[in-house]
Amino acid sequence: LDTGLFLDHRPLRLRFAERSRGRHFLNLFCYTGTASIQAALGGAHTTTSVDLSPTYLAWVRRNLALNGLGEASHRTIQADCLTWLRDNTQQFDTIFLDPPSFSNSKRTAEDFDVQRDHPLLLDYSMRALRPDGELYFSNNLRRFKLAPEVTNRWTVEDITDETIDADFTRSRPHRCWRLTHRRSA
Repeated sequence: LDTGLFLDHRPLRLRFAERSRGRHFLNLFCYTGTASIQAALGGAHTTTSVDLSPTYLAWVRRNLALNGLGEASHRTIQADCLTWLRDNTQQFDTIFLDPPSFSNSKRTAEDFDVQRDHPLLLDYSMRALRPDGELYFSNNLRRFKLAPEVTNRWTVEDITDETIDADFTRSRPHRCWRLTHRRSA
């Protein structure tokens, strides 16, 4: 049963709604775009939702329409997120990065493994983040370990407890970090 909604991310989506007014929001591995919808309803100036699946992007577009949100300000992009980020030149105020633990699609040349690939994925994502922006990195791989180079390069705050709804406190279905650029002294 695919509901199109990750219930455990409810507090994080509410945070996006509260912090998005006038901001440019990027949702990577966007699934059905619920984080983008929340950001848009919270007043985001633009949202960009990127996913490899045309099926899920069609769902994003339906969700935008159902919420009275126009596609001119709220774009959907069908692409491999790593490739798109590598070639991207835009900057965003808020980025939500919630990759799968593992993916092997016919549409990509290589498999994706969040444990192996997260340093490169975060590097590309942080290049797209404005100097005063914030990136939220979430995943549900139970054995996941954040690579040391990530914490050495950026300011990283584990906000997992703040992002898990009360209904999921026992199972802790995901981990979540807030990354920002380090300030120059």
